[in-house]
Amino acid sequence: MRVLMPVPDRDFDVTEVAVPWRLLTDAGHEVVLATERAGSRPAADPRLLTGVLFGQLGAEEEPRRFYQELTASPEFAATVSWADVKVEEFDGLLLPGGHAPGMRQYLGSAALQQQVARFWALGRPVGAICHGVLVLARSHDQATGRSVLADRRTTCLPKYMERTAYLTTAWRLGRYYRTYPAYVEDEVRSVLGAPDAQFDRGPRTLTRRGTASDDTHAFVVEDGHYLSARWPGDAYLFARRYLALLGSPAAG
Repeated sequence: MRVLMPVPDRDFDVTEVAVPWRLLTDAGHEVVLATERAGSRPAADPRLLTGVLFGQLGAEEEPRRFYQELTASPEFAATVSWADVKVEEFDGLLLPGGHAPGMRQYLGSAALQQQVARFWALGRPVGAICHGVLVLARSHDQATGRSVLADRRTTCLPKYMERTAYLTTAWRLGRYYRTYPAYVEDEVRSVLGAPDAQFDRGPRTLTRRGTASDDTHAFVVEDGHYLSARWPGDAYLFARRYLALLGSPAAG
């Protein structure tokens, strides 16, 4: 199957892109990266490769290795354009996250939001993780004019996580962890018809992550053809559950 994965030119999350790419590719699927302009060679947030603060808070070793494999792959330089992509030619859509300033290009793109709404209307698998849920929150159903998430159960980056990361690092990095003045959770909740019933923060955690072999500390929300997750610590479970949505025999 062909899965479309839009990304900004820079600053996307290493783990949230590389882990789904690796698992989907290993299962025999094709992942097509999309950027604002076709042929752009994107780049992850460099702090996540070296460590955000004193070598800590970055991506784990295996996702960093997956990212290096991704950058060496043919598809990494063969990106398609958000505006020109024909969404009906894809079987799935994945919306990764990231929090550094370069993410605003992707999170705020009206052209991308229109394409996401078109794909959503097809009823095919859509996955979003962390800030990627904002793209869906900002995409409007063509029939109702409401957010495509208006009637869906979802999670996203919880406010307590975003606030803690910001307060812990602001003395050195300023607003690096605050992509927008509003918290991601607050914006996502604002588009839901019944936010208290539809939004699920998941178990409280700050450092414990799911891994390739242990989903104990990972969390996702699945509602029909839509799958959402909170942060990089959910990436492995998120990717495996997305494989299941695609109907892959390799999921599990």
